[in-house]
Amino acid sequence: MNESTTAGAPWALLVECARPNPCIERLDEMLRRPRDWPVLLELAEKHSVFGLAASRFRDCGAGALPPEISGELRERHRAQVLFTLRLTAEMIRLFDRFTASGVEALVIKGPVLSARCYGDPGLRQYGDLDLIVRDKDILRSTELMMSLGYEPRVPLTAIQAKKIPGEYVFRESRTKLLVEFHTELTFRYHPRPLPMEKLFERQVRVKIDAHDVPALSPEDELILISIHGAKHFWEQLSYIADVAAFVSKQDLDWARVRSSAEEVGGERMLNVALRLAADVLDAPLPEGVAALVRRDRAAGSLVGQIMRWLPAAGAPPGILARAIFRMRMRGGVFSGPAYLLRLSFSPTEEDWMEGDRNKRHWFLDALGRPFRLARKYGKDAKS
Repeated sequence: MNESTTAGAPWALLVECARPNPCIERLDEMLRRPRDWPVLLELAEKHSVFGLAASRFRDCGAGALPPEISGELRERHRAQVLFTLRLTAEMIRLFDRFTASGVEALVIKGPVLSARCYGDPGLRQYGDLDLIVRDKDILRSTELMMSLGYEPRVPLTAIQAKKIPGEYVFRESRTKLLVEFHTELTFRYHPRPLPMEKLFERQVRVKIDAHDVPALSPEDELILISIHGAKHFWEQLSYIADVAAFVSKQDLDWARVRSSAEEVGGERMLNVALRLAADVLDAPLPEGVAALVRRDRAAGSLVGQIMRWLPAAGAPPGILARAIFRMRMRGGVFSGPAYLLRLSFSPTEEDWMEGDRNKRHWFLDALGRPFRLARKYGKDAKS
């Protein structure tokens, strides 16, 4: 990566900030060149690496930034840290209630991923708290969240009717905090069903503010963030930064990583994630792992495609480009189209939340989903 990319010098600077082992001398030199600071800050927000960039800039010492930019960074990062503290305190409150009620849950992404990647729950940008619960516990979880002052986006009638949303979103009426619950049925972008019981068996504890928080094993978390990046077309540098930091900081059982990927059919998605982390941010990979990733030529082609839209924080423009990307990311002559078809006909709350539609049969929701997707993403005339 160099300064001749689409976003130019600001992009090159963000890439340096996002590396798991940035060169502070090079970063300091880049900062002292004349630049358009509003463009840089806007790009950092688009790529959700604002906190990471602010931390790297501080490492360069006083005088590396203009005083007004240094002040703005400090205030915006302070606001992010305060939000993180509120969300972390709420996470602990929720787990106390859920534990007392006998409902198991695991934290994914958010503060746990930030702590694992960067050693600081407030360094990674996120706007909500994500939890995994078993599908059989989602009705009880919804009732618990309502008793704690949260308003569910998915009504109880829809849950009782076995409607499956993209995620179960809850909003605290007073603080406006958002919490999202995921079950084995909401992880649509996993090519195969999530082995929920195995995830709970392999869970570990991550220490956050002196509390041991239940989380996925490192190997399972790596697969999850790899598939999450693929779901969002790797359109933000933060997705790649998380993978790069994760493989740099965590002591991973790589045989277990491969086994976890095979369990959910995510081998190609994992290869793309690791190659992006290595190629874009120089993340170190074990020799055998790197060789295996390099042998996946389709993954290399997908990385090249991603690099064309990544600097501008964009994504495939039309529904046809998105569909082809989905199939290639899954891989296989038959498995790719089958994966795309399943995604195309698996309705979410966007397909059934209006009016009485949350009461109609899922088959009608499934039939209407491709037409909604075409309206949403079919702006490209060629699509």
